[in-house]
Amino acid sequence: MPRIRAFILKLHLWLGLGIGALFVLLGLTGSALVFYEGLDAALHPAIRVAATGPAPGWDSPVWDRALATVRSRWPERTGAWRFEASGEPGALAARYQPPGGGHHGRRVMVWLSPEGTELLREAEWGGYLMTWLYELHMELLLGDGGRAFVGWAGLAMAVLLLSGLWAWWPRGSLARALHFKRGAVRSRRLRDIHKLAGLAGLPLLLMLAITGVMLALPDESNAVLAGTVGAPTKAPQVRSLAAAGVQVPLARALASARAAFPQARLAWVESPGPGNGVILVRVQQPSDPSTRFPHSYAYVDQHTGALLATRDRKAFGTANVINNWLHPLHDGSAGGVGLRVLLLLIGLLPAVLFVTGLWRWRCVRRAAQQHRVATSP
Repeated sequence: MPRIRAFILKLHLWLGLGIGALFVLLGLTGSALVFYEGLDAALHPAIRVAATGPAPGWDSPVWDRALATVRSRWPERTGAWRFEASGEPGALAARYQPPGGGHHGRRVMVWLSPEGTELLREAEWGGYLMTWLYELHMELLLGDGGRAFVGWAGLAMAVLLLSGLWAWWPRGSLARALHFKRGAVRSRRLRDIHKLAGLAGLPLLLMLAITGVMLALPDESNAVLAGTVGAPTKAPQVRSLAAAGVQVPLARALASARAAFPQARLAWVESPGPGNGVILVRVQQPSDPSTRFPHSYAYVDQHTGALLATRDRKAFGTANVINNWLHPLHDGSAGGVGLRVLLLLIGLLPAVLFVTGLWRWRCVRRAAQQHRVATSP
């Protein structure tokens, strides 16, 4: 047992020294991103506009006005335009997805006036502070390779946290193990700060590490889920029946989607470019933990307005339900403002743990060197 404990202590030490700085970076950027929409609005006064009426919803004409505005402004942009129904009055957020770019392509973010007729701001994703921080947090600005590295490093962080718990686990009195000795030497005080900070943040730090790994490594995560609770179902590949024609108004497509999900809240509506793409309506069902990025969809023929298919979160299996909780847990939105504030503070803990751990290690090394010098012949 002493050998195992010694090994765990060494593992904890070298993992902390090896990935501690990355843990700090991910913690600080994660804290900044907890309220990234509010911070972005604070940095860009142009989009902080007052609205005279309620936020647009299912029956609002703003979606067709907004689509006409962006298509008139950028006729060369023939990809998909996606509009967010945030539920809050104010600027209307939209994003343009170039054809063939995929979800992580170089999309363009646009903000329109509340009535959808005026352009307030345009910025490329990754080209302004909050999205730059997002890409730094998710993939270290290195693309898919960086995302995979962050995912595997997240596993190492989970081991780091659990090895710290093992190293601390009391062999005697719990009260003694939790005691902070104020009059002790510096290395002991640093150890006590390190252990108490680690224990206080362990549940949420471990949750963030695990959800972060699963978000960064979806293929590997889904393979594990498939071998345990069952494989997640994939979104259907749906196309409009004709490859050409006049697109129906978004209002008509929204009416079809609302008939399929009468109890749902509208979250996004996406208009495709020319071709056989579908109008995609994303909605939040009452049981969905994610407010901004819910998991139920209606697929509407862009030329006829007919409902072609749905993807209903209520019919998901265990694996999909687990995946649906990852993002709202990781960003704190599942618990409202209270959990978000807590995660903002928890994101600062890796810096505390790294500094106290590194400082104590240096103190112990210095004391050991001084002892060797003092006892050498």
